[in-house]
Amino acid sequence: FRLYDITTGTGDFIANGVVSHNCFARPTHTYLDLNAREDFEREIVVKVNAPEVLRTELARPSWKREHVALGTNTDPYQWVEGRYRLMPDIWEALGDSRTPCSILTKSPLLLRDLDVMLRVRERADLTANLSIPTLDERTWRRTEPRTPNPNARFEAVAALNRAGIPTGVLVAPLMPGVNDSPEQVEAILERAAEAGAVGIGGIALHLRGEVREIFFDWLRSERPDLLARYESLYRRGAYAAPEERRRLAGLIRGGRPPSRFDGGDDGAEDVGPSGHGRGRGRRPVAHRPPPQAKLF
Repeated sequence: FRLYDITTGTGDFIANGVVSHNCFARPTHTYLDLNAREDFEREIVVKVNAPEVLRTELARPSWKREHVALGTNTDPYQWVEGRYRLMPDIWEALGDSRTPCSILTKSPLLLRDLDVMLRVRERADLTANLSIPTLDERTWRRTEPRTPNPNARFEAVAALNRAGIPTGVLVAPLMPGVNDSPEQVEAILERAAEAGAVGIGGIALHLRGEVREIFFDWLRSERPDLLARYESLYRRGAYAAPEERRRLAGLIRGGRPPSRFDGGDDGAEDVGPSGHGRGRGRRPVAHRPPPQAKLF
């Protein structure tokens, strides 16, 4: 049976495969009669026919070469991609059909496929974003255990931009009291500029369904000092209070990074969700990612 739908993204795995206590993708496991806790952290469901199904869909006369966003729910470059190697064929299918596309990932593994990505770029628009919520090692290990080191992710941002793939940074999620300190955010802005990031965006933590319970359990265990604050911020549902979301967005849009970020913004255009519009060597422009790009 098919586990693939290019209308919602061309990621080739259902599971996220990492222990991220606030992961947007956890509830997808319940679609397969698995749970969003232990099963999500242990079971990776591989869509081995993804490249073939993608080629079939892209060959349909009704396909109008709409933008295809990879990684909008789950990360297509999980560690098992090193074994299955599905992404090179996915890239080839997108390039052969001249389909504009973008990728959101936490993994520098995508550098393995740089050659094929560059071939796609010759035939269609291709951009990338790396999700990097923090550079603080303690915060990273507590909130994203078993994910690639944030420094390695920034190295991937730099390598992709040097090679000619416009690549930005997504600070997601922004978690009050966890990774929203001015020092943490400024460190990310600085590294993004050094890496030539074409844009930078931020997403406030949202807690849907099972993710809410899992995250609050994590707070009770790791950050009980924040429990009352989160109960207040998220008392009305999955999203933080509007004023808190505005504050978090302002950390990206209104931060005070070092002056070397400012390379001259005359005529610069805002960066869209896939990172269009900026050359290297300038301060990354803050942008608002689309709703579906809420990976974490």
